[in-house]
Amino acid sequence: MRISKTGICNNGFTLLELIVVIFIVSLMLAFSFPHFDGMGDGKMKSEARNVASILRYMNDSALATKETCTIKVNFGQKTLSYKGGGEEKIENLMNLSGLHLQSRGTVSDGEVIIFFGPIGASESFTVYLKGEKSKTAITFNCLSGRVKVLSGEQLRSAEEMERG
Repeated sequence: MRISKTGICNNGFTLLELIVVIFIVSLMLAFSFPHFDGMGDGKMKSEARNVASILRYMNDSALATKETCTIKVNFGQKTLSYKGGGEEKIENLMNLSGLHLQSRGTVSDGEVIIFFGPIGASESFTVYLKGEKSKTAITFNCLSGRVKVLSGEQLRSAEEMERG
């Protein structure tokens, strides 16, 4: 142990150096932790992408195999069930709020079965998801087979066009 000329030991850190290091570490932690306030909207976006993927899959499967495929939407249990890969799969949709069909209008209770025939779906439809702060719609166009996920301003303009 060396002693300086004045007799004070200079080993260790100063208070200012410790404060700066603690400040830098706290900043790094603040930026690296995820933000949990938008967790619900992220879950709804994930559900919307999942529903869109299922709709594309069922339409493509029906066209490729030339067989009729079905999707069952149950509003009481908030589930979407379909047969893919030989087994029936059930997806829970906690934000499911409604389904708009060209033939029946908007349905928000009971069970709806959507058929995808050898030439695709027989009608266009929209699946609505509603979270605490926002709404999302997944539209399926029967003529083109395209699936779109609409939210925010896109959804508002689509609803205005739908009303006429």
